[in-house]
Amino acid sequence: MVPALDSWQFWAVLSAVFAALTAIFAKVGLENVNSDFATLIRTVVILLVLGAIVAATGQAQALGSISGRTYAFLVLSGLATGASWLCYFRALKLGNAAQVAPVDKLSVVLVAVFGAVFLGERLGPANWLGVALIAVGAVLVAQRM
Repeated sequence: MVPALDSWQFWAVLSAVFAALTAIFAKVGLENVNSDFATLIRTVVILLVLGAIVAATGQAQALGSISGRTYAFLVLSGLATGASWLCYFRALKLGNAAQVAPVDKLSVVLVAVFGAVFLGERLGPANWLGVALIAVGAVLVAQRM
């Protein structure tokens, strides 16, 4: 496999690119549709694409091979994702993409805090400075244009 494909950094950058495109495409796509219905359409597309990927790559697993704890946390993650998407699309419908997206990215700050508090992850002073700068940057970008 190509070394970049095994790198979390490569996939994280791609995630950021696609998240940016999501905001732009969604803002245009929300022009004449209710934000909740738009989220449903997006979710159906994601379901179909992921189903095709799992089927094409043979990554399906027997449902019984997954623990109850894993199911519980995946369901909670799915509920949080759904709530996030509904809120994000509603915010995009009402606001500017250039302001909504940075506020949404405050999730980076919350992940750092939650990771430290709930998962015992350790961040050094330089990491916490970066987290603080992300928070300040998001607030500054979200200011009224």
